Amino acid sequence: MSNDEPIPQMRLYREWLERERGLTFTDYAQLWQWSTTDLSGFWRSIWDYHRLESPTAITSVIDDLAMPGATWFAGAQVNYARQVFRHVAAADAAHLPAIVAENEQGDVTELSWKELRRRTASLALELRRHGVGRGDRVAACLPNSPEAAIAMLACASVGAIWTICSPDMGTPAVLDRFRQTTPKVLIAVDGVFYAGRSLDRSAAVTQIWRELPSVVTLFLLRTKHGAAKISGCSDLAAAMSRDDAEVAAFEPEWLPFDHPLWILYSSGTTGLPKPIVHGHGGIIVSACAGHLHLDLGASYSPNTFGERFHWYSSTGWVMWNLQMGALLGGTTICLFDGSPAGAKSNPDWRTLWAFAARHRVTWFGAGAAFFASCRKAGITLTDAGDLSAVRALGSTGSPLPADVQRWGTEQFAAIRRSPIWWCNLSGGTDLAAAFLSGNRELPDTPGRLQCRHLGAAVEAWDETGQSLIGHVGELVCTRPFPSMPLYFWGDPGGSRYRSSYFQEWPGIWRHGDWLRIEADGSCTITGRSDATINRHGLRMGTADIYSAVEHLSGVADSLVIDIEDGQGDSKLLMFVVPAQAGSLDAQLQAAMAAAIRNALSPRFIPDHFIHAPGIPRTASGKKQELPVKRLFQGWPAAKVFNPDAIANPEVIPWYVARAAAWRQGAAVEVNSIHRGENER
Repeated sequence: MSNDEPIPQMRLYREWLERERGLTFTDYAQLWQWSTTDLSGFWRSIWDYHRLESPTAITSVIDDLAMPGATWFAGAQVNYARQVFRHVAAADAAHLPAIVAENEQGDVTELSWKELRRRTASLALELRRHGVGRGDRVAACLPNSPEAAIAMLACASVGAIWTICSPDMGTPAVLDRFRQTTPKVLIAVDGVFYAGRSLDRSAAVTQIWRELPSVVTLFLLRTKHGAAKISGCSDLAAAMSRDDAEVAAFEPEWLPFDHPLWILYSSGTTGLPKPIVHGHGGIIVSACAGHLHLDLGASYSPNTFGERFHWYSSTGWVMWNLQMGALLGGTTICLFDGSPAGAKSNPDWRTLWAFAARHRVTWFGAGAAFFASCRKAGITLTDAGDLSAVRALGSTGSPLPADVQRWGTEQFAAIRRSPIWWCNLSGGTDLAAAFLSGNRELPDTPGRLQCRHLGAAVEAWDETGQSLIGHVGELVCTRPFPSMPLYFWGDPGGSRYRSSYFQEWPGIWRHGDWLRIEADGSCTITGRSDATINRHGLRMGTADIYSAVEHLSGVADSLVIDIEDGQGDSKLLMFVVPAQAGSLDAQLQAAMAAAIRNALSPRFIPDHFIHAPGIPRTASGKKQELPVKRLFQGWPAAKVFNPDAIANPEVIPWYVARAAAWRQGAAVEVNSIHRGENER
C-alpha cells in the first residue's frame, strides 16, 4: 500500500479489537472463524466500533441460533434514517455533499447533508399528513435519482415500509409485486430518459394507480418526458420543498430493532415474486460490517477524506439499496441515471467512466457484465477523463471472468501509481448484503472473490451435507446473519419463507448458488443452483416469463434457462412448443419478444427460441428447468433426470441430443431473434 492510500478499514477494526477487546488474530482466516463462532461477541463489536446508538438498553445480542427465528439486539431501538443523519454536522462542516447525481442528459444535482435531511423531513411530514405511519407500505416507481433516496429515507423516518420498482419494469410485473404489499401511497415518475430516448410513463402510472385500490395518495415526480397530465395527484417536488419550524424540529422515530424497513422482490421459479421483508437494525449492522469489506469510510474522515461511492444500478436491483447504505457510514454517494453506454444509436462504453471522472468518484462499482462489455468494446479508460481518484472497483451480479478483471487492472495501471483494488461481491436480494466479499489486505484473486464475509458462516456442501474445500457444492450458511429476511410479506405461517431457504436442510440456509471455496479462503461462484434468471444483475423468476408468453394463442408450452458463457455474459434459451402443431416462425418469435418486453423488461427477451417437441414435467406438472439447465452445462443425463419422476420421459432424449450439440458448438435447431441495442 502506497503512502497516498487510506489505511484499510479492516486493519483499523482489527486494531480496535486488540485495543478494546484484547483480541488478536494472526490472519483473516482466524478473524473470520471468530466472527462466525462468537456471533454475540462479533456483532456487539460491530455495534460498538461504529458507535451505533439506542435510547434503550440491549438485553441480548442474539438470543437463539435457530434459523429462521433468531432475534437480534433485543431491547434496542434504531432507525435507518436517524443513522444517516448522524453525519450531517461533521459532513457539512467539512463542506462535503451527501449526494451527487447526474442524468444521461448531463443535468447535475448536488445535495448537502443538511439539504438531504430537510427534504426528507418535509416529505416525511407530508406522508404523515396523508395518514402514513408505522407499518404502512409506500410503493415507488422512481429512477436512480435523489428523489428516490429522499423518499426511502422519509418512509424509514416515520416507520413506513418502503418498496420500489424501476420505472422501466413492465406494468404487469409491477402490479404482481405491489398488489401483494397493498401500499397506502404510490410515488411515481411520469417519464424517464434512457439510452438516448425520452420514455413516457404517464399511462403506466395511471394504470398502476387505478389497479391498486389500497393507494390513497399518488405523489408524482413530474418531468418533461411525461406525455399526459395525471390529475388528482400530489406534487412530489412540492412535498419535499417545505422549510419551516416543523421541518427543522423533525426527527426520525426510534423503532424496534426488527421493525420492517423495506420489501424487496426475489422471484422463484413458480408463483408470484417473493416479497422479502428486511428490518432496520439488521440492515444497519450488516451494512456496517460490509463497509469493512468494501473498505469504505466516511467522506469527512481524515483517512478517507473526499470519499465518493458509486455503484451503477437501477432502483429495481438490490445494489441500489447497497449504494444507499453508504450514507449510513457518512459517505458521499454518486448516482447516475441513464444508460451506461449512452444512446443506443451510438453506444459509447466510456459514458459511465466519464461520469466517474467528472465527479472524482473514488469507489466505482457495476455489474460484471458492464466490465465485460467495456472490454469487448475495446475502450481505453485514459480516453474517458481523469480517473486517477478511483482507488477501488466493485463487481457483482454474475461471476467476473479473470481476464476481464485483468483487463481492468491493466487499464488502471496507466492511470494511477498504486494497483487498483477489486472488490467482487456475492450475496443478493435475499440478504441485501454479501455472503462473499473483498478485503483490501488480502492478495488479488482475479476471477474469484477474496473471502467469506465476516459474520457469515458460509460453506460449500455436497448433497449429503458435508463441507467441501476445493470442490463445488451448494452455498449454505449454517448460522444466522442479521439481515436475513424477517419474513415474506403475506406469508403469516412462514411456510413460503422456510421452503425458499430451509427445505433442503432444516435449520440451514441454502442460498441457491454453486460455490467453490479454495484452501486460501478465496471463493468462486459457478452459477445458480436453482432456475432463477439473472440478467446483468436483474433477477426474474421463470414464472414471470411464462406468464408473459403463454397467454399467446400460438404458444402451447415453454421452458426457459439461462446458460453462463464463462465470459461474464450468458445466453437465455427458450424452448417453445407451438400450439396445434404450428411452427415457431418469425411472427410468433416477435410476438413472444414483444410480450416479454411489455410485461417484464427487454433484458429478459431470450437470445434463442428453440422449437421443442415437449416440455419435461414431473407428475405434479412442475417444469424441469434445473435438470435441463444442468444438461446444457454438461451434467450426465443420468444424474439430472429420473425418468420415473417425469410425466413425459419420451422427450428426454431430444434434450440430451440438443444439449450435446450446444456444448460442441454444432448447429442446433435454433431460431435466433436479433436483439438490437434498443432491446437491451
